[in-house]
Amino acid sequence: MKELTIDAAVENIAKVTEFVDGQLEELGCPMKAQMQIDIAIDELFSNISHYAYNPEVGPATVRVEVADNPMSVVITFIDKGVPYDPLAKADPDITLSAEEREIGGLGIYMVKKSMDEISYEYKDGQNILTIKKSI
Repeated sequence: MKELTIDAAVENIAKVTEFVDGQLEELGCPMKAQMQIDIAIDELFSNISHYAYNPEVGPATVRVEVADNPMSVVITFIDKGVPYDPLAKADPDITLSAEEREIGGLGIYMVKKSMDEISYEYKDGQNILTIKKSI
């Protein structure tokens, strides 16, 4: 397990992605899975950056773990910001046109569809969002 604790700021998304990609490359992660994970990082860390501590900036920890059977990567995002479960909101109706659809929710929907597992809990004053992707 490796961890990175960094300010939850949009300008740090690239650093978080680079940190996770370094772990994925060591595992020989296929490029398709890595791209899906990178998109998930962009969405999830962006949400933490915009909403967890707004208008302040606070810390976020990104933890990368490897699981076996099947080989998969587990990435956990932890912040001490405002409690928020992004999985509680209903999925957007993607059959509607962009103009008819409510704003918001599409990014987390894409993460849910591209990851094998996603979970959220609020524990000990922390938002803990975990994604899992088989590689």
